Amino acid sequence: MSPTRTRLPAATMTARLTAEAFGTTILVIAIVGAALFASRFGEGTDASGEGIGFVGISLAAGLALVAAVYAFGPISGGHFNPAVTLGAAAAGRMPWRDVPSYIAAQCIGATIASTLIFLIGLFGPDGWLEAQRTAGFASNGFGASSPGGFGMGAAIIGEALFAALLIFVFLGVTHPARGTPLGGLVTGVTLALIHLVLLPIDFASVNPARSIATAVYGSTEALAQLWVFLVFPMIGALLAGLAYRALFDVSEREEPGT
Repeated sequence: MSPTRTRLPAATMTARLTAEAFGTTILVIAIVGAALFASRFGEGTDASGEGIGFVGISLAAGLALVAAVYAFGPISGGHFNPAVTLGAAAAGRMPWRDVPSYIAAQCIGATIASTLIFLIGLFGPDGWLEAQRTAGFASNGFGASSPGGFGMGAAIIGEALFAALLIFVFLGVTHPARGTPLGGLVTGVTLALIHLVLLPIDFASVNPARSIATAVYGSTEALAQLWVFLVFPMIGALLAGLAYRALFDVSEREEPGT
């Protein structure tokens, strides 16, 4: 006889929300920590070549998502991003009534992450924390706040487009019938690729919780531009969720002409 696997009871809502908060904390602390502490390490000194740059930040984002998904995904579904939650609801993967609670938990987890980084910065070199806050505290931005000088239109299109891409991948790899045990790895790689493209444009959000968490410690400009990184990843996610359900979750008997 083959060994049987014990079936665990479904997680309570409290457990699911706690898992979302923990997973989002891991994700945001990795992205923002890599951006603030390591990306430009030693800039202006003989150690300037030791920074990890955009490639390192992208890798940190992808690896953190892989870790969070495999640690907490079996409990909550592994969203860690309000856009993913909205896309999952639009695709019929979760009830709409759970969406506000999930988003609240994700925003709390993300803000805990940025607060922990802020506390570490209090004990940094003289002037380090103030300089990071003046520069935006790794916040998303466009125009003068864009690493590459890209305007608002580029941020709007990029955030909507790549949030939609993330949702399509997430829904595909977590499909109840067609999903893969490697889903966490695939979504992590996807997030890393998204960061490689978006970091020079607007410092890569596709996650409103991550954008809120850094903007609250960043400059006034970061807060003024925050709306773009709240609205357009959600629009892209919503459209992707609806499109995935219409294109790929229609049964054969529901197709026209059958």
